[in-house]
Amino acid sequence: MKIIDAHGGELINLIPEQDVKEQRQQLANESPDWDLSARQICDIELLLNGAFSPLQGFMNQADYQSVLTNMRLADGTLWPMPITLDVDQQTMEKAREAGQLALRDLEGVVLAVLQVEDAWPIDKAAEAQAVYGTTDEKHPAVNYLMNQAGDYYLGGTLLGLQLPTHYDYKQHRHTPQEIRTKFKKLGWSRVVAFQTRNPMHRAHQELTFRAAQRVEANLLIHPVVGLTKPGDIDHFTRVRCYENVMDRYPERTTTLSLLPLAMRMGGPREALWHAIIRKNYGCTHIIVGRDHAGPGDDSNGQPFYDPYAAQDLLKEHETELGIAMVEFEMMVYSQDKAQYIPISQVGEKENILNISGTELRRRLQLGLEIPEWFSYPEVVAELRKSYPPRNKQGFTVFFTGLSGSGKSTIANALRVKLMEMINRPVTLLDGDVVRKHLSSELGFSREHRNINVQRIGYVASEITKNGGVAICAPIAPYARMREEVRNMIEPLGGFLEIHVSTPLEECERRDRKGLYALARQGVIKEFTGISDPYEVPENPEMDINTLDFLPDQATQRIVLKLEAMGLIT
Repeated sequence: MKIIDAHGGELINLIPEQDVKEQRQQLANESPDWDLSARQICDIELLLNGAFSPLQGFMNQADYQSVLTNMRLADGTLWPMPITLDVDQQTMEKAREAGQLALRDLEGVVLAVLQVEDAWPIDKAAEAQAVYGTTDEKHPAVNYLMNQAGDYYLGGTLLGLQLPTHYDYKQHRHTPQEIRTKFKKLGWSRVVAFQTRNPMHRAHQELTFRAAQRVEANLLIHPVVGLTKPGDIDHFTRVRCYENVMDRYPERTTTLSLLPLAMRMGGPREALWHAIIRKNYGCTHIIVGRDHAGPGDDSNGQPFYDPYAAQDLLKEHETELGIAMVEFEMMVYSQDKAQYIPISQVGEKENILNISGTELRRRLQLGLEIPEWFSYPEVVAELRKSYPPRNKQGFTVFFTGLSGSGKSTIANALRVKLMEMINRPVTLLDGDVVRKHLSSELGFSREHRNINVQRIGYVASEITKNGGVAICAPIAPYARMREEVRNMIEPLGGFLEIHVSTPLEECERRDRKGLYALARQGVIKEFTGISDPYEVPENPEMDINTLDFLPDQATQRIVLKLEAMGLIT
């Protein structure tokens, strides 16, 4: 059976038969290799299984430039999003010299070999502006591009060996060919896809059901379970919510399948991309709503994209795409009618109820009621399991300040106070102790300081995720790494950054080990505050100068702050 891709050709599946795999594995063994990031693993899975058809690998420079400029590949095929492999300079040079690169997952398994055709340095600002319309690093994809992506792209055809292994929800994971075969077996000739990265509540069920009715199609709930917007609810919780919502649709009308996509939150371009992907999965329609794949507001508090720009762009290309758009409006609950209605149908004096995402999170954090008109009881129960009230979540208290500022003294006092007050495990990750047990091989260069703080952040995130309390007391001199630690922990629980702002002169006066004196003499190199900078936090939750507070007083201030944040009671 031939499977047709979104552009009219045969669907490209890059996973070969067993005998070819053995040849490719031998090639991989002879090639330099690259450990794929989580985002790259998502991309390579959808390249290999045909979801990104007609692409047969990571884009070469000609395709990349054409996509940035025209939203088309070099041959004119409509394609709005660059699909690229970013690497560091050393890997780029090795791959270019060898002509191929083995691509490994997080466990070291080779997924594919890239036949290297192009290698070029990235103009990150130009890409951000062309694709996302901004260089504002509040945009998740721009932030990734500027701060996480390598400095070079490699382009070329992929020689696939195997798809990434998933141990979760195997019953809901399908390749494009598998889902098309399922549609054919069920006799579904018209299928409307619903893209989501959030749990589904009653408004979403009403919306999708009406959309399917309107176009007389069956419904594919197709949530993203790869990378979404930082801070989103984890996919394990979301899938359990989707499974509960499935029972609310008429029998045999709707199916659930998971999409391992790394979203870019690219607004209109992303909506177009989503449509092409869903066409490759065999869908004839896609639901596109207000601000589809929008990342929210920019640094000036303004939306990154016009709320209806995604719908306008799909209308412009609908005929060429070969997949029809089903527009939908925001659904709100009419208390007068006791049902959900489109917002455009709201009467002048009609009583309307709605709960925003922010309000939902507040109610979950405080353990407040979530009414049945808003969501189904079984969905709320799943959310409460994964997101307990604030005072039962784990949290991290992250001290930063100069050597000798008093961080460790206050951190120790706080540890004892919290162990007295709360029934949760409390762990102190002091800078010197971590250096001895976790980072003994590291020096004090900027790179090594960042690695040390990153390790502390990772351990603290695991403690926080599992409901414990982590107290961290490194110097942590660099703002970007402190922000990275915050972003690592905040989605998992509470985070309180405290700048211990004791002046340098006082820190030197207290110097029991004589480190400052040695630094002044040039004996100790790269010493924070003397020969290496300390970047003062701009917006910490608290600022404590130990010239003004004794340890007990400082600890009491922190406890009151934690109570005000709802983290302890």
